[in-house]
Amino acid sequence: MSSTPSFDAAGTARLIPFRALVDALKPATADYAAGRVASPERLVVPLNDNGIMLSMPAAAADLAIHKLVNVCPRTGERALPTIHGQVMAFDPDTGKTLFILDGPTVTGRRTAAMTMLGIETLARSVPREILLIGTGTQAASHLQAIGELYPDARVQVRGTSAARAQAFCDAQRGTVRNLQPLAAPAIPDSIDTVITLTTSRQAVYDEAPRAGRLVIGVGAFTPQMCELGARTLAGRALFVDDLAGAKHEAGDFIQAGIDWSTVTGIKDALLNPPSSDTPIVFKTVGCAAWDLAAGRVAREALNAA
Repeated sequence: MSSTPSFDAAGTARLIPFRALVDALKPATADYAAGRVASPERLVVPLNDNGIMLSMPAAAADLAIHKLVNVCPRTGERALPTIHGQVMAFDPDTGKTLFILDGPTVTGRRTAAMTMLGIETLARSVPREILLIGTGTQAASHLQAIGELYPDARVQVRGTSAARAQAFCDAQRGTVRNLQPLAAPAIPDSIDTVITLTTSRQAVYDEAPRAGRLVIGVGAFTPQMCELGARTLAGRALFVDDLAGAKHEAGDFIQAGIDWSTVTGIKDALLNPPSSDTPIVFKTVGCAAWDLAAGRVAREALNAA
């Protein structure tokens, strides 16, 4: 282990840029659907104060990874990060540990990259006005992805309070060219992309379906969490990143009682993009196959160095 390369947050970010991550997720979705990536349902172990330990292994013919992260919502009260952990990459032939990445950075970046893949695949056009709902770590990761892939987009932010939204924008100034808190309670008609990034247990977005506005739910990853209301889900074409995982973890869909036979995986959307006139919701819950895609990108970067 002492000779295994290990990378901190900054080093991990350099190894997995967003463009390369989005491109790596495309074949990963096909590999996962075809069974070429073994990615069992994540193991969730409870910790103190509603914290959880997540164990997420995945293996393919070319690489194996294991992500072990702890998510502790109350650590913010102690001025500590919410997520801690590591992603270990292994040679699938020998079992040797190849390198170790920072777990929160991999999680944040591959999650944001999946959102960007959703935009690339499902949006009517390149986003011009994006609303982020949430001001935490995932919001920051998504803002970095937007800055890299959609630098001309205008980004507005809604937090649990105007002060939190302003503080987030102040801290992230320079990440994108045009960033500001959402000024009014109502969401402007000009918003073409909404991304929810909270761990809320009640809907933070419940607008009626609107053609041309892509809604992406990211933060709710347990049956008890819910960011998107039933009104938002009704009458829309519904897509998910991982259909098997979503049936157990997508609280928004579960609580709304949606018919899973009407839900499409992102892999199929890549093959047959939906009509641009259809209101669309894309729900992501994440899975270890997406972490393996990040591991592939990091391995390529290390091999090229």
